[in-house]
Amino acid sequence: MSSQEDESAGGGSEPAEPSSSPSTEIGTTSGDIITVTIGATVPTGFEHTAAEEIKEKIGVDARISKDRGRVFFPITTDKLFQVHLLRSVDNLFVVVEEYHHYQFKESKEETLMELQQLASTLPWTNALEVWKQNGTLKKKKGHRRGGNTAKSKPNCEGVGGSMASTEQQELPQENSAPEGWAGDTQAMETSTQDSDETGHGSKLIKFRVTCNRAGDKHSFSSNEAARDFGGAVQEFFQWKADMTKFDIEVLLNIHNEEVVIGIALTEESLHRRNISHFGPTTLRSTLCYGMLRLCKPQASDIILDPMCGTGAIPLEGAIEFNHSFYVAGDNNDMAVNRTVNNICHIQKRRADKGSMSGLPIDTVQWDLCSLPIRTSSVDIIITDMPFGKRMGSRKKNWDLYPSCLREMARVCRPGSGKAVLLTQDKKCFSKAISRMGGLWRKQHTVWVNVGGLHAGVYLLKRTGAVFVKLEDAFCVCLQFTSELILNWLQI
Repeated sequence: MSSQEDESAGGGSEPAEPSSSPSTEIGTTSGDIITVTIGATVPTGFEHTAAEEIKEKIGVDARISKDRGRVFFPITTDKLFQVHLLRSVDNLFVVVEEYHHYQFKESKEETLMELQQLASTLPWTNALEVWKQNGTLKKKKGHRRGGNTAKSKPNCEGVGGSMASTEQQELPQENSAPEGWAGDTQAMETSTQDSDETGHGSKLIKFRVTCNRAGDKHSFSSNEAARDFGGAVQEFFQWKADMTKFDIEVLLNIHNEEVVIGIALTEESLHRRNISHFGPTTLRSTLCYGMLRLCKPQASDIILDPMCGTGAIPLEGAIEFNHSFYVAGDNNDMAVNRTVNNICHIQKRRADKGSMSGLPIDTVQWDLCSLPIRTSSVDIIITDMPFGKRMGSRKKNWDLYPSCLREMARVCRPGSGKAVLLTQDKKCFSKAISRMGGLWRKQHTVWVNVGGLHAGVYLLKRTGAVFVKLEDAFCVCLQFTSELILNWLQI
C-alpha cells in the first residue's frame, strides 16, 4: 500500500521516542481512549464514496490520497469497531508515521541504512495499542469455498426460481496493486531463533514486514527495503519473523517521496463478506457497494441485475439497502445455482445469529435479450456486463450490448429510471449507447481498476423517449415506404 498526502513535509505528529527497552510481548492495555489515524484501501475510483460513508457512519472527515485507492481518517479507540462495519473499504491499517516528502539518499547503501535507523525512532506505542485492541474485532482469515462444488440447486425457502448470467468481472488478487502502480511488493522474512518462547516464558510475537513501493526514482528494491527495515524492527522489538503465521504485519508503503509506516488491522480483505460460492468473475463486494451507492436506491425501488453471475451486486444491495427489492437473473444455470447458494448462506448465517433471515431478493433464469418483465416496471438496473475476457468475447459484445441495452430501456421506467453498468469494453459500449435512439443519456462515469483492467462504471438516465419495438418500427417504416411508392405511382 502506498499513499500520497496534501500536507507539508513530515506530516503527522513528530516521531516520538519509543520505549528504550522494548519487550518481546506487547504491554498491557491502558484503557485510555487515544486518537489515531486509520488508513484504508478502497476500490480505485470510489475514494469519494468511501469518504462519504466514513463521514456518514463515523462522523469524521476522510483525507483522500493522491495515490488512487487510499483514504485516511482519524478515529478514537472507543469507535474502533465501527471501522470494521464500513462497506466501501477493502483493508485497514493504523498509521504509525507518515512522511509526505521523504528525502531519500542518493546511494542505495545510505538509504537502506537510514531505513534501519528509522525503525527505532518511530512512535510505535499508540499503533501497537490499537493493534492489540483490534484483535477481537477483525475478521479472521478463512479459506475460499470453490464455486463449482455445488452442482444442484438447494431447496432454500424464500428464494425462488433461477438466475442468469453473462459475467461478473475478474476477481482481483487479494493484494492487487492499484491502478497505475509502477512498483513492486515484497514481504520480508529473516532467520531467527527456532523457539517461539522467550527465556521468560512469555509468548514471542511473530511479525512480517510488507513493502509496497511505487516510483522509478528509488535506488533500492522493495525486497531490499523490507529486508533491512524488517531486520531493524526485529532487532528493536526482539520479535520473530514469520511470513505466514505472523501476529503483526508491519506495512512500509513508499510512493515516490511519500512514506507511510503502518500496522495492518485486517487479515483478510473486507470485500470477501457475502460470497461463499465463487464464480470465475465474481465481483468484489466493496465495488458492488460503490456501484449501488452511485444510483442512490430509494425505499420500494425495484432493482434489477440481469447478468448477476454469483449475485454479488443484489446480495450487497439486499443487505445494505434493504428497503428496495432485488431481482437477480442470469442465463447460465450454474450461475443461478451459485446465486441461490449465496443467498441461502447469508440467510442461514443470519438465522444462526438470531436475526431476521429473509432477504428482499429473488433469482430467475432467463434470456437477457427477452426479459420476462413488464415494460416500464423497473426503477434501477445495475449489472456487471461481460468484458469479453473470461466470459463471452469482444466480437459477441457488438451484438450483445445493443440488444441488452434496448431490452433494459424497455423494462426501465421512462424519465426516472437509472442504470449503473460496469464494463471494460468501452468502445463497444459507447457505440451501442449512441445507437439507442436517445433512450439512454450518460450522466457520470467512474473509472475503476477491476483485476488490473481499466474499466468504467457508467451511470445512465432513462430518458422520456418512448420505447418502440424493432419489429414495430420496421412495420411503420415499411408502411411509410409503401405510401410513398403509391403516391409516386399516382403522380
